[in-house]
Amino acid sequence: MKKKIIPLMILAVIGSIIFFKLKNGGDFRYSGTIEATETDLSARISGVIESYGAREGDPVKKGDVIAGLDCADLRLAAGIAAEDFSRAVELYKGGSLSKENYDRLKYKRDDSALKVEWCSIKSPVSGRLLYSYREKGELVAPGTRLATVADLSEVWAYIYVPHDMLALLKPGMELQGFLPEAEDKKFPGRISVIYSEAEFTPKNVQTRKERTRLVFAVKVSFPNPDEMLKPGMTIEVRLPE
Repeated sequence: MKKKIIPLMILAVIGSIIFFKLKNGGDFRYSGTIEATETDLSARISGVIESYGAREGDPVKKGDVIAGLDCADLRLAAGIAAEDFSRAVELYKGGSLSKENYDRLKYKRDDSALKVEWCSIKSPVSGRLLYSYREKGELVAPGTRLATVADLSEVWAYIYVPHDMLALLKPGMELQGFLPEAEDKKFPGRISVIYSEAEFTPKNVQTRKERTRLVFAVKVSFPNPDEMLKPGMTIEVRLPE
């Protein structure tokens, strides 16, 4: 009985190895890391952070106030400049004010109003607030990065393919992406860019070939209306045979 079982076990192991090899060989995938368009929002003037209009992870729309600065001094100056210009209009109409002084007061009013607008840091795009780098009550200087907003409506990943595969690819070609963490959920994608300059396989890209060979970068874009794909996730892409 044992003599019969042993050959059967050996055949089963061999069969499993052959099946595994055939499966992997016929379903080879290139992996890449999901990226998105990220916009950093910075202060244009100095001031103390008064409030945040959104928290990390919240969806935001274009024009939403992400952070507000306490600009009491600028608002006071803007009010005085507006009143001065209002009086200047009447004096200029009556001929009691020169054009030069009129223009100077107008410029001062507009400049003060513009700086007050800068007290509200607004999102230039619709997306999701990824990071907020400062806390309420902190004093920030011009150029200080306050937050990062990502547009997740369309994301992309770079995969790296050998020279022999380039003849099968072209911009606009539709491909299939798979998310390993979601039981290989499929995502339709398309090739947006094929780079013409060869490079060594990046160390952060996991491939089943030697890392030292030259490959070409291919950018694959994925529509992401439900925002399931997020920056940093790994996606696998199957190329045509």
